[in-house]
Amino acid sequence: MAFAITQTCCTDATCVAVCPVNCIHPTPEERAFGSTEMLYIDPKACIDCGACADACPVDAVLPVDGLTGGQREYADINAAYFAYPEARPQEEAESPTASEGADLGPNFHAWGRPAFDRVLPSDFRPLRVAIVGTGPAGMYAAKDLLLHTRAEVTLVDRLPVAGGLVRYGVAPDHPATRRIGDAFARFHTHPRVRMHLGLEVGEDVTAEEIAAHHDAVVYAVGAAADRRLGIPGEDRTRSVSATTFVAWYNAHPDVAPDAVDLSAERVVVVGNGNVALDTARILVSDPEALADTEIADHALAELRRSKVREVVLLGRRGPEHAACTRPELLALKHLPGVDLLVDDHDPRVGAAIDSAGPRDKAGVLRGVAREAVDWSVPPGAAGRRRIVFRFLSAPVEVCGDGDVRAVRVTGGSGELEIPAGMVLRAIGCRGVPQAGLPFDEATGTVPHERGRVTGRPGTYVVGWIKRGPSGGIGANRTCAAETIGTLLADAVAGALPAPTGGPKAFRRLVRRRRR
Repeated sequence: MAFAITQTCCTDATCVAVCPVNCIHPTPEERAFGSTEMLYIDPKACIDCGACADACPVDAVLPVDGLTGGQREYADINAAYFAYPEARPQEEAESPTASEGADLGPNFHAWGRPAFDRVLPSDFRPLRVAIVGTGPAGMYAAKDLLLHTRAEVTLVDRLPVAGGLVRYGVAPDHPATRRIGDAFARFHTHPRVRMHLGLEVGEDVTAEEIAAHHDAVVYAVGAAADRRLGIPGEDRTRSVSATTFVAWYNAHPDVAPDAVDLSAERVVVVGNGNVALDTARILVSDPEALADTEIADHALAELRRSKVREVVLLGRRGPEHAACTRPELLALKHLPGVDLLVDDHDPRVGAAIDSAGPRDKAGVLRGVAREAVDWSVPPGAAGRRRIVFRFLSAPVEVCGDGDVRAVRVTGGSGELEIPAGMVLRAIGCRGVPQAGLPFDEATGTVPHERGRVTGRPGTYVVGWIKRGPSGGIGANRTCAAETIGTLLADAVAGALPAPTGGPKAFRRLVRRRRR
């Protein structure tokens, strides 16, 4: 028996650190790390110790002989990563141990040289660090400081509940992914942590005030704005951003319970990334299957009344370039009571699927029904719900008189209108300017150098506001390590401004502002 990593992998590499035989790749030291959709266990090297399963914060590591249903595919997915030479991490093949011809045995991968990137002096004083944002990026930064230094950490969040995207962005039918929030929550009550919820920097306190009471401030505020389509009609009634839809079913306080109306039979989702797949899956899932999740009560009630029978996922490029990950696409194939269909309107779509390699995304759609869709036929005519992939199609207008009536798209033989009563825009998000910080409008990020905010000593960024909206939960661990490493190096160099107020003064300030 061996273990395999499955769909919910968050790629934070906690499992890598505990593996006694170095059989989980790519590791954070390898160039491939961060570019793969998940991590993989070599079944030939795994010694079945289970350390990785115990350490995984999202329960993604399971025994191969215990995989059921759609999870069974992950035994082959893990093995395939090591079976194909082009998939094997280059660093492993070129490691000094391997090149010297050492006999590693049949169950071991070569280890890289140890590296000690941080060396703090013995008299390094405890820092007071404020972290603005309690999502994964902020909590990885807090964890790094609390476990590796004697820092006192102030957690600040404008929302009344901590968690960021783990709480308000992860789909409710992904409970294993949400479980990483439990790992973060144990730091909320750490003796060196003070947490202030419902406190907004720029409104309740200024950036200058929070900086004056701490040695350093780390902003982990994410990317709160939606990307725009830039086409006529995208602001019509029932044309909704996916960010709003996700926040709606997760009971985000910024989104009203009546913000979404599911009275349309066909919904067009513009985009085919993971968020687009989440929205499509929630729209066509059996509401009773969601009843035991943490979905908002108002969302569950609306889904029970829903008339949605068909969701069209619109992709500008071909299936080989779909923005979603293979695990999320695989999961969609096993959605109970839902049919999948690829609109075969362009011969390039089928050709890309048929020629896809074993590790290509397009190959996941091999075996999915393909036909040229007759859009004049009402949705749900066959009596079942379905998701339709339409690739090589770009929206050019959301049509209607007030409400949405159709989406006009280009592609294939020209333009056509897809009748729909609702449009969800899922083409990504971007950061917004932060009070008191510089901002790059082109990238939607705060200008920085390895996390250090340009022109603002003692101020740092981490997560999507630092690198843009890319990478999943686990990517924030490496991102936070870089930022905290920069912060500590600045502290050692004496480059942090001295605070003028202490922790008690900051708490008094917060109490006054909340009156």
